Amino acid sequence: MDESKSASVWPESVPADDGMAELDDEMSEKFGNEHDKRDMARMGKRQELRREFQFFSIWGYAVILGCSWEFALIDGVLSLPNGGTAGTVWMFLVACAGMFFVTLSMAEMASIAPTAGGQYHWSSEFAPKKYQKPLSFFVGFFCVLGWQTSLAAACYASAQQIVAIMVVANPDYVFAGWHTALFSWAVLVFAIFANTVMFRKLPLIEGLVMFLHVFGFFAIVIVLWVTAPRSDSTVLTTFESNGWPSSGVACLVGLNAAIGDIIGADSSVHLSEELKNASWILPRSMVATAIMNYVLGFITIITLVYCLGDFDAALGTATGQPYVEVVYNATQSTGGTIAIAVVVLILVAACAVNNVTTSSRQLWCALLSDIDGSTADACVGLSREMEAHPSAPGYPVCGLGWTCILVRRLSGEPLPPSRFNLGKSGNAINIIALCFLVVAWVFQFFPSAPNPTPDEMNWSVLIYGACFVFFALYYWVRARHRYTGPVAQVRKDI
Repeated sequence: MDESKSASVWPESVPADDGMAELDDEMSEKFGNEHDKRDMARMGKRQELRREFQFFSIWGYAVILGCSWEFALIDGVLSLPNGGTAGTVWMFLVACAGMFFVTLSMAEMASIAPTAGGQYHWSSEFAPKKYQKPLSFFVGFFCVLGWQTSLAAACYASAQQIVAIMVVANPDYVFAGWHTALFSWAVLVFAIFANTVMFRKLPLIEGLVMFLHVFGFFAIVIVLWVTAPRSDSTVLTTFESNGWPSSGVACLVGLNAAIGDIIGADSSVHLSEELKNASWILPRSMVATAIMNYVLGFITIITLVYCLGDFDAALGTATGQPYVEVVYNATQSTGGTIAIAVVVLILVAACAVNNVTTSSRQLWCALLSDIDGSTADACVGLSREMEAHPSAPGYPVCGLGWTCILVRRLSGEPLPPSRFNLGKSGNAINIIALCFLVVAWVFQFFPSAPNPTPDEMNWSVLIYGACFVFFALYYWVRARHRYTGPVAQVRKDI
């Protein structure tokens, strides 16, 4: 690549003469290697952030944000009514298989265009020309909405762990709904504090949390296998329909819980402009994150269904967290149960911290791209009902990017070079991933049981529709006259 072409997007550095060449090399290392410079030049971007992440740091970051075994522990028992123990286990494997194709598809796009904008940039660059602007705009908005709701869900889950600990420590504690709201706000404030005041300490904290994530997993699994009564192998063949027409439909309704436990491998995409050698490391770290999350999550699900004990007692626990009841029944120890719940609380709170990091990068890209940040923030209030279904906005967002690439492949249009190329299998992987997401997205809006009351209804479909209508009106009235999308800065000559 012509050096003059990359100079315009490269941060100014100290001149190399007068004995300062070593300092110049150090500055260049801070802002990436030649591949990073070429990628930023091709996308028409100026390097704004220091590239201080490497493979293990970005992998650990995404693993902690994914929090797979922790959410499998929290959600696992709740998903049992739809599909039973067998449905929970087998649909978790289906979710892992489907989401792995999704991760591979996103990893290839991340290698082609490693930008913090992620999906909204990919839609803008690879969509047919007449659809680039509206598709990118909608994807950008739903990306912002998706990560904001993911943050809300992490804060809410942390608050639930605090309430559960208080109930175990003091059985006379009287729970009120506003307690959870206050604790959620407290966790959010802590997450923002960690990303601002404590920002320079975050790498050390992330390392400690990763240590706790791994060893906490082994501690909890071993405790349950050693102390809890175990079920026989019928847990792998016992399906429940929960009032749905068939156990198959019930399993598909329960698929949402499994997907929610293992999403997050793409979170590192939004930190790609802070990652050295991003086009090589980013896709491989995404795959490594997915594999680790799947393995730990699956072992946790197997442990839960075999060590569950009295299902009705777990589901009706005063703590509001079925796994806490399972642990207490297994250990018969208040102190041990609190210790395990505290470990889960710390890790879910760390997930909230990393959610702030990713969601802030996504919102930053929205602001830089003329997507009205104040309008995006206003839609966060509309997404309250999506907290229980934080991945709902993300399904169409994930699919649109590689649908555009699939269309280009099928039409024979060339794609920019990728250092993580799916090769001839790319089309098949993209199609399987898209089909999986369509099914998952549809069942995302189903209630947890048929014939729900208004209180039991899954209102995320209404909120999702309201956001879509709002975005469409805003685009038609204002954004279509202002928004151009990142494709306007992409250079075709590099």
